[in-house]
Amino acid sequence: MRKTYGQPLARDAMAYVLAGGRGSRLWELTDNRAKPAVYFGGVSRIIDFALSNAINSGIRRIGVATQYKAHSLIRHMQRAWNFMRPERNESFDILPASQRISEAHWYEGTADAVFQNIDIIESHAPKYMVILAGDHIYKMDYELMLQQHVQTGADVTIGCLVVPCEEAKGFGVMAVDANSVITDFVEKPEIPPSIPGAPDNSLASMGIYVFDTKFLFEQLRRDAEDPNSTRDFGKDIIPYIVEHGKAVAHRFTDSCIRAAEEIGEYWRDVGTVDAYFEANLDLTDVVPKLNMYDRDWPIWTDQVVAAPAKFVHDQDGRRGMAISSLISQDCIVSGARAKRSLLFTGVKMGSFSSVDEGVILPYCNIGRGARLSRVILDSGVRIPEGLVVGEDPVLDAKRFRRTENGVCLINRAMIERLK
Repeated sequence: MRKTYGQPLARDAMAYVLAGGRGSRLWELTDNRAKPAVYFGGVSRIIDFALSNAINSGIRRIGVATQYKAHSLIRHMQRAWNFMRPERNESFDILPASQRISEAHWYEGTADAVFQNIDIIESHAPKYMVILAGDHIYKMDYELMLQQHVQTGADVTIGCLVVPCEEAKGFGVMAVDANSVITDFVEKPEIPPSIPGAPDNSLASMGIYVFDTKFLFEQLRRDAEDPNSTRDFGKDIIPYIVEHGKAVAHRFTDSCIRAAEEIGEYWRDVGTVDAYFEANLDLTDVVPKLNMYDRDWPIWTDQVVAAPAKFVHDQDGRRGMAISSLISQDCIVSGARAKRSLLFTGVKMGSFSSVDEGVILPYCNIGRGARLSRVILDSGVRIPEGLVVGEDPVLDAKRFRRTENGVCLINRAMIERLK
């Protein structure tokens, strides 16, 4: 249940989403799109989670900084997020790296991506800034984080996860005292500091920061004058504030959104092909760890105008069916079977074909008699008739991208090379 104290602080806040990352560990999935633009969950893009959290938290002023191969991301935001109205004191600014400060520089780091747009932020006059990463899957009420920020008098409040120490090595990790005041902040440490009273766990940064806007601008301008800075929040801005100011940790458990049947808090960095694959398949569980059907906290996205999904043929061996799967609009499952899979918009499955544990991105076509197991098909892939994937690891690794966990990523170029 949400807690509110007086007028929501979100009304005076602006969410600023850092969405310029390439996401190279997703391999060919980010050849033509930034990581935040990668499809997720049957109908959404990864960035929709951060943006939906902001809207659902009551924040009505949003900026999105883009950089790497941003066309797909910008097009999606123009289609899905064009409902903000200036006359209601709402705004949605897409802020590509445009060399506004210097003709020689794009965004040099996460902090610089905010610094270069200070004048645009000032035009909206927010009292608080909520800085967000645009490439994680989670549901969170930023209003509760804003309340903690104000109540503790923090210079910066940092969203954090409780993770085992061994897993924390890949994160920014903070040491805290008994009052959650951060005493140290280190990026990807070999020996992560543990939580007081919980020696096996660490506090890992979620890449979510809350600042008073005036204080943030002071820090960004100071950092911009430092020739030794990398212009990054985690490497430069946050460690400086920890040493010279007051930084406070905000635990995700205090503000995560859970529907009634969701047992624990859910946060995923889908930064690798295996992590992306597993997070999508999580949604096919009878009681999914992440509830995409929660009407109290919807994940907003582009609503494609298309026909409903269709299943045809009802003969032994040629029956259109789906088991423990998510099937999106404009899909046709023609005498085929999908099991524990996600079919995104416009997927067509030919007769006698099957997909078992598949993440099939929009407008793919699976030919008659094809058998696919543990696959990710990038958008627009046309699988030839009779192709078999997932049964011969050696052959799969020669033809496609195969992960350590046996997931095959297939794009159009790989299929062309088969001909």
